[in-house]
Amino acid sequence: MTPPQAGAAGATRTCPHCRETILESSQVCPACNHKLRYGGPAGDLATPATLTPLRVEGSFRNPTDAGAWEYSMVLTIRNERGEEIARRLVGVGAMQPGEQRTFAVSVEMNPASGKRTRH
Repeated sequence: MTPPQAGAAGATRTCPHCRETILESSQVCPACNHKLRYGGPAGDLATPATLTPLRVEGSFRNPTDAGAWEYSMVLTIRNERGEEIARRLVGVGAMQPGEQRTFAVSVEMNPASGKRTRH
């Protein structure tokens, strides 16, 4: 798979604040929520239409009569053929008896700048 060229749909860059890899077209970093680009002469942040076609949230509680439990949150992205194109360990931790954790996963989509990519 060839990475998209700069300016093409799907091209990436590094957030100057948190160093995460983000879309080149991002005006706000989805990882740290810092503003990245300002549009217009007044410096207003242009906000493209954002869709959230997927949002899943769930929580679980470690029973009070159980010992400590460890967890790992793994995110996997697959293409239409079922091939894994990305896999990331998002976080790890431990829960003591009676503790609760809530996890949320969402996918945000914005229209590309009219350019097509092979991804």
